[in-house]
Amino acid sequence: MPSFDTVLEPNLVEVRNAVDQSNKEIGTRFDFKGSGSRIEQKDKELTLYADSDFQLGQVRDILTAKMTKRQVDVRFLDLTAKIEKIGGDKVKQVVTVKAGIETELAKKIQKLIKDSKMKVQAAIQGDAVRISGAKRDDLQAAIALLRKDVTDVPLSFNNFRD
Repeated sequence: MPSFDTVLEPNLVEVRNAVDQSNKEIGTRFDFKGSGSRIEQKDKELTLYADSDFQLGQVRDILTAKMTKRQVDVRFLDLTAKIEKIGGDKVKQVVTVKAGIETELAKKIQKLIKDSKMKVQAAIQGDAVRISGAKRDDLQAAIALLRKDVTDVPLSFNNFRD
């Protein structure tokens, strides 16, 4: 039975390259001279440091520009975290890189497939959603439906089996 997996996985190598390029640009820009602005990465967690809220916004803009340049979708970044004061005027923000489909989104995908009345089934398997059907055309229609209706995260489709 033909099937494919719907996943949410960023290219972590390109994320690391974007962080390195951002740090290099922050180090050379005149408006960041003498400041402690930087980006640190631990696995799927980026920590942005700056001397003020305005500079933190600039660091965030540099990061998103470098991610875009390296073809990493910025929707992988969860920029909703609180900005924390560290001491004095210094601030930091922890940004997580989304990887793996959360259960809430997986249920939304499953309901979307079921409500579409297509001849395919969706099953949640860990942090992926496996969609299987009798015909390849039905699976391609399911991919088109998901690309059209799920726009808040950059879904990718892999493990296509015939």
